[in-house]
Amino acid sequence: MALRLQQTGKYVVLSFFAFVSIYPIFLMIASSFKTKQEITTHPLGLPSRFSLENYISVWQKVHFADYFVNSLTISAVSVLLILLVSSMAAFYVARYSFRWNGFLLFFFMLGLMLPMKLAISPLYMMMLKLKLLDTHASLIIVYVAGHISFAVFVFYGFFRTLPKDLDQSARIDGCNDFQVYYKIVLPLMRPAIATVSIVDLIGIWNDFFYPLIFIKSTELGTIPLGMLTLFGEYDTDWNLLFCGLTLSSLPMILAFLFASRQFIEGMTTGAVK
Repeated sequence: MALRLQQTGKYVVLSFFAFVSIYPIFLMIASSFKTKQEITTHPLGLPSRFSLENYISVWQKVHFADYFVNSLTISAVSVLLILLVSSMAAFYVARYSFRWNGFLLFFFMLGLMLPMKLAISPLYMMMLKLKLLDTHASLIIVYVAGHISFAVFVFYGFFRTLPKDLDQSARIDGCNDFQVYYKIVLPLMRPAIATVSIVDLIGIWNDFFYPLIFIKSTELGTIPLGMLTLFGEYDTDWNLLFCGLTLSSLPMILAFLFASRQFIEGMTTGAVK
């Protein structure tokens, strides 16, 4: 009896936290179907009718398709470069011993201690001299530089858990250093890749600060900048804003579901068969 009450209490607590986590998402989706008047009068209620008028309006009024493509391009290129550069750097630092090994790892870890936003003035001047202002390249460079430290930290810890016998066996079979990384180590990195990808993708996708600083043209803006146009000086289109937030959150939800599946598969896949 006591064990059953204990289990029931656990399920009640877990259900409560699940409700607290899911309800804001449900409220956002429900509000995207409401009119502006319904959001004001019944903010926590359900919409009187379900219609796609708000979604059609936000797609046309805010030019959401352009902002979506810009955010998708910047996020995809940035995450791919972060994964490529950081995984190779972490592999070299973790699997090889040399004189400056510890100093190089500490250099990467400094990026976790020093936020890049403190250096926004030098970054802006650097992009100005390189003539990269108002380009997607400026955002990609900043994102890669800002997120590579976390990725190296995760990959380094993962590489340290892999036995070096895998490397030696591959070299005996004729693999060079890059083939060891690409053919042996990389397929085992799916848990770490999933973790780094989803954390960096969410941070880059939702970032508002750097696009506001480096992007001036409307056609080059990202989704957070596009949502800013819905805030008027005296009025705000809350129904369209909730539509934009719902549309912008869908790729993140899909990415999380995909990455979580890869994470589970990677954890159940062993190195020795």
